[in-house]
Amino acid sequence: MVFASLTFLYIFLPLNLLLYYASKNPTYRNLILTIFSFVFYAWGEPIWIGLLALTALIDYGNGRFIEANRGKAIAKIGVICSLIFNISTLLTFKYSAFFISNFNHLLGTHMTVPSFALPIGISFYTFQSISYVIDVYTGKVTAQKSLLKFLMFVSLYHQLVAGPIVRYVHIANQIDKRRFNIVDISTGITRFCVGLFKKVCIANIAGTFVVKYLDGDLSHLSVAESWFGILMFTIQIYFDFSGYSDMAIGLGRMFGFHYYENFNYPYVAKSATDFWRRWHISLSTWFRDYIYIPLGGNKSKGYRNLFIVWFLTGFWHGGSHGACWNYILWGLFWGFLILIERMFLAKFMKKIPAVFGHIYLLAAMIFGWVLFYFTDLNRMWEFLRIMLGVAGHDLSSFEFRIVFQENIFWMFLAILFCMPIYLIIHRKVKRQLVSGTAQIWYGMNIVVNFLLLFLATSMLVGNSYNPFIYYRF
Repeated sequence: MVFASLTFLYIFLPLNLLLYYASKNPTYRNLILTIFSFVFYAWGEPIWIGLLALTALIDYGNGRFIEANRGKAIAKIGVICSLIFNISTLLTFKYSAFFISNFNHLLGTHMTVPSFALPIGISFYTFQSISYVIDVYTGKVTAQKSLLKFLMFVSLYHQLVAGPIVRYVHIANQIDKRRFNIVDISTGITRFCVGLFKKVCIANIAGTFVVKYLDGDLSHLSVAESWFGILMFTIQIYFDFSGYSDMAIGLGRMFGFHYYENFNYPYVAKSATDFWRRWHISLSTWFRDYIYIPLGGNKSKGYRNLFIVWFLTGFWHGGSHGACWNYILWGLFWGFLILIERMFLAKFMKKIPAVFGHIYLLAAMIFGWVLFYFTDLNRMWEFLRIMLGVAGHDLSSFEFRIVFQENIFWMFLAILFCMPIYLIIHRKVKRQLVSGTAQIWYGMNIVVNFLLLFLATSMLVGNSYNPFIYYRF
């Protein structure tokens, strides 16, 4: 099941809210959330619900074991068991095809390449579960005694399949002490509607152009079409993934959870370092806290640690159906940019107008998305040659000029929405409102929410299944 579907919007979510708030009993509410989360996850692939439950059970046990042996050397066994199980699960289901296909290619063997259907969300919930066990071991949080509450934490459908990566330490208090709050409900609905609009009205439209210009026959692609196609993917992946995060955060607020932000307008960044402080924040901070800092951070072999983290960041994205090298290249590409910024580029960029930092970042980002999109390295190289105008292709075409002119207003709005326009307007309006006119703002909010929901619903009617991009990771 996906958030951007009529079944979820008009049956699943309303029924969940109705049953959840039918009682004030916290155990009842936790049970309702857990049941709905398991139904949500099992909707498309019920076979993998057992793997999700097993992950939760094993790390619940590891947490209790560590808590019972706190301060003793034997407590490390809980961490080791968690790491072995979770990493083995990821390697088996997500990366075995990659390793075996490359092994066959290098040695000329003919081992059967596994064709597992990738369990949805496995990259996210395994990281959540690992971070819980490590945080219990380091004393950042006490182990959860209730199995039901831990099952709910691991399986929460709001962020289960595509993040953000929610750490137990961030919501431990909310798991035990959630209360009905009308402000949370209102804020959550608004955030959800904004995310839904991003996905359906921007990302899905951009996706149709991506398929047309990036997935077709490259031999007939013009230079302008290649740039337009990758620009559409740049728009699609941002609005798709940030839209999902908005919906996840909004859903959490409706049920009393306050998840951390996952995006902070990354396309206004002025450097690669700044970009990754704004893009997929939950993943970059996870690698920082659980890989980079334990390896020594900047204090010990900082450059080595940097490339380990960025290799793993790229590797984390790959693996499905044997595809991984392009993601590793993508990760190392960003690691190299951050490295040269640390060495000298950041100091130089501080001395020049900020606009040049934006131009540098946008150019790097667009070429980075080429590495990210094309899993076939030969096709990637051919596309880059077309973009750079060295493949002998036409600069443009009559058909493309018509397409560009017909969609120029939509593109302008999409690019505008990449900037913090809504945030700026929202803050200015709230500052100017006095208590007597606050109701006007709330009324406008309701109208805007209905409008966004109506537009999204209109576009979903008759549409086929449209999963989020990060479902495949």
